Amino acid sequence: MNKILIIGPFPDPISGVSLANKVVKEELDKSSNFKTDIINTSYPIFQENIGTFTFHKLFFYLKLNVKALKVFRNDTIYITPGQTFFGILKYTVFIFLASLLNKELIIHVHGNYLGNQYQKLKGIKKKIFYFLISKFTKGIVLSSSLRDNLLPFLDESKIFVVYNFAEDYLYNNSLPSTYDKLKIIYLSNLMEEKGILFLLDTLKELEKQEINYEAKIAGNIDESLKDLILEKINNLQNTSYEGVVYREEKKKLLEWSNIFALPTFYRMEGQPISILEALATQNVIIATNHAGIPDIIKTEINGYIVEPKSSNSILEPLLFLNENKFKIKEIADANKKYFIDNFTVKNFTEKITETLNADTRVK
Repeated sequence: MNKILIIGPFPDPISGVSLANKVVKEELDKSSNFKTDIINTSYPIFQENIGTFTFHKLFFYLKLNVKALKVFRNDTIYITPGQTFFGILKYTVFIFLASLLNKELIIHVHGNYLGNQYQKLKGIKKKIFYFLISKFTKGIVLSSSLRDNLLPFLDESKIFVVYNFAEDYLYNNSLPSTYDKLKIIYLSNLMEEKGILFLLDTLKELEKQEINYEAKIAGNIDESLKDLILEKINNLQNTSYEGVVYREEKKKLLEWSNIFALPTFYRMEGQPISILEALATQNVIIATNHAGIPDIIKTEINGYIVEPKSSNSILEPLLFLNENKFKIKEIADANKKYFIDNFTVKNFTEKITETLNADTRVK
């Protein structure tokens, strides 16, 4: 039996990484071949400036180091760290101890910033960053174009691609939307780099052009932008803020909508789970040419790839779909099959298990 220690964030708060870690644990626990334990590194305060240093964070993560004794009791140490210098540094004790004890040490990178961070670092910080990441024996990225994040540190044969997933309840017994008008959903954290302000400006333009639409916005609001975002939403006639939604509430929103918009330019972005959730519930995807998104979304097949930081770029496919509503149903129907073939929990678990079992040792 392979005893696996999962170190990283778990819900709450919910994020793509914390949800993925939760599913990894739940699915591996179903197998007699694995036994899991966790160290939950979730920082309890939501804020946009992820990766920044504060003394509150320092003390929070220092306290976690007392749990490092769990490394002794497990065979494989599976870590989902942040992608900044501090995001890696806070796992130093776990990485160093696992390496010293010759444990299997796996890094799962949920984004596309790690390589950029390494290039920006200089001097001793760059050497520390390299030293820590190069101690891993395997690496996981979310799609092929994201391999470059780990190539400075690991041999290519030790880097595995594992697509993200959406949970089964979203596509089981799901009901398709109607297509009489644009029904737009935004379902992610409401922070500047996720593109929410550009989307709200686009919705304002739809109203100016008297386009028949309805939009619902859901997610945790970054406190520094809360007043501005709520003011913009309140100034829109056909847009509502639904708060933070979970499971069945989320499913109902995604079944109601026929277009999912995520104009993200978030520097830590990888392959947003919210996009996969929208595929599962038969939505047309409007998302940016950013991170690993173009690996999974193709224009006019799954939706439309738009340019980051551009309300006009978001507006263009919405105007087209308004004039060609048959296209919404055509893409939406194809997206559910595409999801089932590629992004279920079963697919994700099989790939994670293959990676855990893969022998990458030099013969």
